[in-house]
Amino acid sequence: MIASIKPIIQNMPSIGLKEMDSVALMKRIDTKFMIPTDKLSSILNAVFDHYRVLEIDNKRIMSYSSQYFDTSVKDFYHDHHNGKINRMKVRIRKYMDSNLAFLEIKKKDGKGYTTKYRTRIEDFEHILSLKSNAFIEKATSKVLTLEHSIFNDFSRITLVNNDLNERVTIDFNLSFTKDQEVKSLDKIIIVEVKQEGVNRNSPIIQALRNNREYPFSISKYCIGVLQHFQDVKYNRFKKKLLTIKKISA
Repeated sequence: MIASIKPIIQNMPSIGLKEMDSVALMKRIDTKFMIPTDKLSSILNAVFDHYRVLEIDNKRIMSYSSQYFDTSVKDFYHDHHNGKINRMKVRIRKYMDSNLAFLEIKKKDGKGYTTKYRTRIEDFEHILSLKSNAFIEKATSKVLTLEHSIFNDFSRITLVNNDLNERVTIDFNLSFTKDQEVKSLDKIIIVEVKQEGVNRNSPIIQALRNNREYPFSISKYCIGVLQHFQDVKYNRFKKKLLTIKKISA
C-alpha cells in the first residue's frame, strides 16, 4: 500500500508544522470514514490539487503511538457504545519520530463538537502521575480514577485544505496491544475530516462519496477494546464489526 501512495504524497505541496497552527482546530466537528487500503490511491489522486501534506524533517508519513486510559469498568468505551452525547477519551499520544508525548483529553458535546485539551509530558505513564491527574481534573471538572487500557500504534498522513479551515488525517498500519498481545488491522484505513463546521462540499468528502464510502462513527479506542476485551457490550457495534471483518478478510 505504501508503495502505491508514496509517489502521490511525495509530489503534493507540503506544509510545515508552524503553518499548521492556523488550522489547529482544537474545537471542531470530526467526520470519520473507514476504507479499505486499495481505495486510498484513487482518493488521493482525486484531491491532489486541493490539499498540502504535512512534512516534518523531510518525512510525510509519521509514526504515532497512543496509550488509552479508562475506568475499571470501561465507562469511556460504554459511553461511546451507548451513544451518550457528552463523552470523553483520555490518552497519552506519542509522536514517535520526534519523541514528543502529550496527555490529551477529547470531549464531545451535544452539538457534535469535539474539544481537545493537551499538555506536554515526558512519556507514557502506566500509572497516571499526580500532575497528569490534576490536568485531567481541571479539563473535565471531575475526579476520575483511571487505569491503563490499551496501546494503539499507527502511521499517519496529514493533509491541510488549501481553501477551507480543514485538516484530514489518514491512519493506517493499525495495531492494538494489551499485555504484549498485538492485534493488527493492516487492511483498514481510518480517514478523519476535521472542520470548524460540517461542510459536505469538502473535496475529500466528495471523493470518498464518489468511491461509495460514507461516515463511519467509531473510534480507534473502541476498535481496540473490541479486539482485546471479551466482556464488554458490543451489540450496537455489530454492524461496524461486520464491516471491519469484511474489509480485513
